[in-house]
Amino acid sequence: MPPLRAVNRDADALIASHHGLVRKLAWHVHSRVSSAIDVEDLIQIGTISLIEAARGFEDRGEASFATYATLRVRGGMIDALRRSATMARSAIRRRREFGAARAALEGGLGRAATDAEMAERLELTVEAYRAAAETTHAARHESIDEVYSDHSEWFADSGPDAFDTLAQLGLRSAVSAAIADLPPREALVLQLYYVEELNLEEIGATLRVGAARVCQIKKVALAKVRARLTVWDH
Repeated sequence: MPPLRAVNRDADALIASHHGLVRKLAWHVHSRVSSAIDVEDLIQIGTISLIEAARGFEDRGEASFATYATLRVRGGMIDALRRSATMARSAIRRRREFGAARAALEGGLGRAATDAEMAERLELTVEAYRAAAETTHAARHESIDEVYSDHSEWFADSGPDAFDTLAQLGLRSAVSAAIADLPPREALVLQLYYVEELNLEEIGATLRVGAARVCQIKKVALAKVRARLTVWDH
């Protein structure tokens, strides 16, 4: 059995070398559920799953760590979406219950109900009513179930990072500078397409435009980058 210190070093190396995989999976998921969760939240969830995967991975020659980590990270994100969907449904039901109670109470009173009157109507303490009301107000109107599907093919095969390839050619700094000068939307399209490896439809879902429009934005952005690189090369 290898020393614990060596195992920790191996896990740290796996975590450090697979952060890009987490970001890629997060953007793929976000392209389908952008109304339900922030991409940064998905990255955080995925990072926790990656850490757990690295610490529990045993290389028996059956599967690469990237394959194993993809399953664990994707699973962690899906589990989080399921939990969020359950909480959202509960909050929506309570909001409807509170709304019906308020309508009935104010109909009889002929005025706006106080928190104390609402709490009494719902058989809650004032503190419990206020806490529950705050939760229902924070609930999203969109149903995660409407955008989440176990059968969606979200994840492309892991491949070399496009910017790492450019770095090998000595162009990374020039490309980064060229992209930094682009309008934000054009820069984001290139980031999502070449670095996060989303397809045109997924990028369109993220930006809320059609795939054809994403293709147009990408072409314009690439033309600008190529022009800058031509100047740099000379």
